[in-house]
Amino acid sequence: MATNITWHDGLTHAERSKLRGQNGLTIWLTGLSASGKSTIATALEQHLLHSGIAAYRLDGDNIRFGLNKDLGFSEKDRNENIRRIAEVSKLFADSTTVSITSFISPYRADRDQARALHEKDSIPFVEVHVDVPVEVAEQRDPKGLYKKARAGLIPEFTGISAPYEAPENPELHIRSDQLTVEESVTVIVEYLTSKGLVRL
Repeated sequence: MATNITWHDGLTHAERSKLRGQNGLTIWLTGLSASGKSTIATALEQHLLHSGIAAYRLDGDNIRFGLNKDLGFSEKDRNENIRRIAEVSKLFADSTTVSITSFISPYRADRDQARALHEKDSIPFVEVHVDVPVEVAEQRDPKGLYKKARAGLIPEFTGISAPYEAPENPELHIRSDQLTVEESVTVIVEYLTSKGLVRL
């Protein structure tokens, strides 16, 4: 750990929000593989951007192939993956961007740590459990991952050979097998506006 660094105070989060005319926050989508997280996150990002709100989506495509390409899928690496994502997401949110994360993030302690990181600096954190029975996720299986996991080709696969610890008190609980993508986005946006987190 570096010891020869000094923190320099700059604009506060509140000052940035006032200057940009928008609040920054993190919307943290968690759920099993094939639960629909990324599809909902993509649609939500597009909706917010079309509404004039700066938003950015973080998911496996732009994190696992870049910042976290040195990490595997052991429990230790999954912990570090989520730790880094939480830090990056907080930076986006601190810049007053709506940061949308879409990761399985299977361990409750890791998600709680991400929340605490935001709350320490009074940055809103909205946990969204995109919930679907594992049987439905297996039926969807767009990347064939469940099939490979059942065949023993993917060790430590969440929901099959590795645990998923569902959120106990998420801000939102979305059953993606019961709602369309559009309906799911509406649920999230209505929550954000009702709490004054975004202004459409």
